Amino acid sequence: MTQDDLPPGPATPADALSPPADAAGGPAPAVASGNTLRAYAQDWADFSRWCRLQGRPLMPPAGEVVARYLSERAGTLGVASLQRRLAGIGWGYRQRGLDLDRRDPGIAAAMRDIRNRHARPPMQKAPVSGEEILAMAATLPRDLRGARDRAILLTGFAGALRRSELVGLDRHRGNTAEGRGWVEILEDGALVILHGKTGWREVEIGRGSSERSCPVAALERWLDLGRLDGGALFRRVSRDGRRPLAGRLNDRHIARLVKSTALAAGLRPDLPEAERAAVFSGHSLRAGLANHSGLPEGENQRQLGHALPEPGARDPQRPGRFRVNLTRAAGL
Repeated sequence: MTQDDLPPGPATPADALSPPADAAGGPAPAVASGNTLRAYAQDWADFSRWCRLQGRPLMPPAGEVVARYLSERAGTLGVASLQRRLAGIGWGYRQRGLDLDRRDPGIAAAMRDIRNRHARPPMQKAPVSGEEILAMAATLPRDLRGARDRAILLTGFAGALRRSELVGLDRHRGNTAEGRGWVEILEDGALVILHGKTGWREVEIGRGSSERSCPVAALERWLDLGRLDGGALFRRVSRDGRRPLAGRLNDRHIARLVKSTALAAGLRPDLPEAERAAVFSGHSLRAGLANHSGLPEGENQRQLGHALPEPGARDPQRPGRFRVNLTRAAGL
């Protein structure tokens, strides 16, 4: 049983995926991952090389030297990367039986100045592409829980759905009192009927170019494996992973799912691990389709925002439906 299938609890902070911090504010080497230790070794090597080229003493630890190094590297590295460099330097000294006082006034002043001059605005959430969604989905297990999460990723991307909209779906209309919509599976795709702040709307999700990339096929597999014919569409799975439970998933599950699969798929390898965890969220699914469909914004809006005066006054088979297949246009 995973955390995703526990009863709703406190939100998981983005930095929970990073190594724990020690008393000085840096990652604790005793529990750091292999990737983190390799990064620390590279940080130490860069600092050692800089000291040699600058003619500055590497030993013993000197706050003035470390502060000058950080200030010079601030021209090419972001604040988060420099904080990790500082942690890596501290790690390097500890491996040699020495201790760097990272609270040294010179280091503290340098980092404060760097934050004031170079701090970036809040990181925008990265929209994912169709290729990236497939890479994320490929990291999931081939079991009931994996089928559910694969359907969530592909449906959320192809429908540009908010995470609250995904977990608010029922299998059929009126299944639950708290449901915010339902899904209808048709020959050409799936219709998602939603009720939000602006009233009723429907979202067309066309079938993909292959079984592997098709969000409708993923939905059908989840429904078949879970034998779902009513109630919440996306729900928790039993501890043994063999049957769906009645409890609806919490919307924080979507954020955790996107983060964990993006990290597992190795997306954005150019970023430090902590930034990679922070740059992906549930909104990455919603932003992904519009950014990667290659169609005009107006076409995206028409396909994904059909207004419905009354959910009963509609024809699922009306001519022109699924005329534009955004699923395939976005790479699925």
